[in-house]
Amino acid sequence: MQQYIGIPTDQLAGVSPYINTQSASIVPQAIKEAVIDAGGVPLILPFPARGDQIDALVQADVAAISGLFLPGGPDLDPTLYGQEPELKLGSVILPEDRFELALTQAAIQEGLPVFAICRGMQLLNVACGGDLYQDLGTDDPQAHLRHAQAAPGQYPTHHVRMAEGSRLASLIGPTGYVNSRHHQAVHHVGASLRVSAEAPDGVIEGIESQTGDQLLGVQWHPENLTASQPAQGRLFTDLVARASAFSKTHQRK
Repeated sequence: MQQYIGIPTDQLAGVSPYINTQSASIVPQAIKEAVIDAGGVPLILPFPARGDQIDALVQADVAAISGLFLPGGPDLDPTLYGQEPELKLGSVILPEDRFELALTQAAIQEGLPVFAICRGMQLLNVACGGDLYQDLGTDDPQAHLRHAQAAPGQYPTHHVRMAEGSRLASLIGPTGYVNSRHHQAVHHVGASLRVSAEAPDGVIEGIESQTGDQLLGVQWHPENLTASQPAQGRLFTDLVARASAFSKTHQRK
């Protein structure tokens, strides 16, 4: 049985100079290939331009998919987690943020398995009631690593340590060497989540469900590392496996 993995569109802010992020909503090919290689079928979920269309589209999306993947992208609008924008906040796309937040919360309530990366992990944390550092260099006095790497995205640049006994450790191992393309990060962790990985400077690099296996997020981009680090592909295989289990339990086609 094919597992349909919903993927909200990613504006790719600051990633590719060949895409007009103001007029195109896309999902990177590397993400689609990673889902396909893991045995899933990527189903792209575009966000509506009108806010009054969000609820109906979210309900239709959640009914159609057996798993949700949250990709990277622009900064999140801080008003969605109770803050005002600071000076170093990057570009935000409020309609996308509102849609993806509603989609994530609906998916969690429905029990859908979720895997999130980079901005997606931050979104997952906000959906669970947490908040973010709007800019690590400004807000987190302990952050000293270069989390917005200058190297091409397929190259790892810093290490992470997985929490002992975490689901993430069981998939990747106790440590990892990862890429890093962000200046925002998880601050206060959502109530239903726990920290499952950290960078050497203490920046949170992984979160997951406190109990069960529904939610998993990483701050790096594993879709760009699967060629050099096959273990990173397990994160996508795990999502499809969880989606398959959900599909059988809920009789999804």
